[in-house]
Amino acid sequence: MTGSRQGRAALIDFTGKTVLVTGGGAGIGRAAIEAFALAGARVATIEIDVARAAELRAALECAGVEALVVEGDVTDGAAVAALAQAIETRFGGLDVLVNNVGDFLMLVGPFERCSDEDIDRLYATNLRQVFTVTRAMIPLLRRNAPGSSIVNVSSIEGFRAIPNCTVYATFKAALTGFTKSLGVELAPSGIRVNLIAPETTETPQVRVAELIAEEHQGHIPRWIPLGRFGTAQDMAGGILFLASPLASWVTGTALHIDGGALAAGGWYRDPKGLWTNVPVVTGNGMNF
Repeated sequence: MTGSRQGRAALIDFTGKTVLVTGGGAGIGRAAIEAFALAGARVATIEIDVARAAELRAALECAGVEALVVEGDVTDGAAVAALAQAIETRFGGLDVLVNNVGDFLMLVGPFERCSDEDIDRLYATNLRQVFTVTRAMIPLLRRNAPGSSIVNVSSIEGFRAIPNCTVYATFKAALTGFTKSLGVELAPSGIRVNLIAPETTETPQVRVAELIAEEHQGHIPRWIPLGRFGTAQDMAGGILFLASPLASWVTGTALHIDGGALAAGGWYRDPKGLWTNVPVVTGNGMNF
């Protein structure tokens, strides 16, 4: 049994592997960078925030991690092309691409009020840049295949309705189609493509705890089946799994890291601990 456990541990050893995580300066991206580094990987990232990039670069250098931290914007095709060239020059190829960047850009409101500019910004941030980055990195991934992997960071909102964020959710749903089709297309080359679909996760981008009024904090354990919001480390664990040989026969699929929220489909526990799918129930109502 000891040997078996050691064998499984070796499957998450990324020693000698090169991993690119877009937007690695904070949140899920930073957690993924740290997880891959702890597993022995060489890491690369492109980060738009100059201060975050500098802090990450210093932290990785202090930890003795071989790293390439580039300041830049993934929605800028020239910056992505330069990043691909830098990775090729520095590392010679790529084993894992994590398309982490995405954001609803605080654009919340009825679809009919969504301007063409809003749609273009959401498209650039949540889908077009994934196309640009992936297309630029496929030759580098192919160089290290078979065994290379792409992991896209999507959202639970690509699998359920979200009023007033219709365009954002649409692009997240499109990311699922992209993952499926590209996974099939690249399979003969030995490159796997998958995605994670997180529920609300505590990050600098979405500070969940600050959005919940103090008087409602006690309800959080009842809103999600596993009793809490997600952490960046939860998402990093799923990313590492999909990128590792543990998932060597997994491609074109989604890993739902959501505490059971999607499966619950709107069911949650009321203050008495009974399951309900309506906000307010009187009498016997719909409680179970």
